[in-house]
Amino acid sequence: MKIFVALVIIVLAMYSAQTSLLTFLDYNGVSANLMLLLIVSTALLRGHYVGVAMGFCTGILQDLTTGDFFGCATFAYMIIGLIFGKFSERVVKDQFLLPVLAAPIAAVIYFFITTGFIHMLGYPIDISKFIHTMLVPLIFYQVIFSLPVHKIVYDFDKFVHKHFE
Repeated sequence: MKIFVALVIIVLAMYSAQTSLLTFLDYNGVSANLMLLLIVSTALLRGHYVGVAMGFCTGILQDLTTGDFFGCATFAYMIIGLIFGKFSERVVKDQFLLPVLAAPIAAVIYFFITTGFIHMLGYPIDISKFIHTMLVPLIFYQVIFSLPVHKIVYDFDKFVHKHFE
C-alpha cells in the first residue's frame, strides 16, 4: 500500500509539473511530456507489465483531464509501455544513457499513434507541418527532461527494492 501511495504521489507531482510549470517553457504550445518519460523509465526498470499498467493509469489521467480524444493517450501510453518494457529484459538497468536515447523514440511513437488516431477520425492533417511544429520541439524537450525524470524513477525503484521487497 505504501508503494502505491508513493507511486500516486510521483505521478500526480509529474502531471502537475507538466500541466502547470512546463507551460511556461512551451514552444508553439508544445512542452515536455513528463508522463511519457515516466512510462519509458518505469518500463525500462520494471518490465512490460508495469510499463503497460503505468501507461494505462497515466493515460486515463491525461484523457480525463485534458478533454481531448478520450482513449487516445491511454492507448498510446500502453503501447509505449509494452514496447520499452519488452526491451527491459535485454538492457542493463543501471545505465543512464538509455532513457536519453529512448525518449526521442518514444516521442516519435507517441506522435504517430496520436496523429494516426486523429487522421482515422477524419480530421485533415498536414503531416509535414505537424512534424515541424509539434514533433521536433517535443523531441527536444524529451531529451532535455529525460535524465531528471529517469533519476527520480530510478531512485524510487531503488527505494522500493531496499525497503519493501
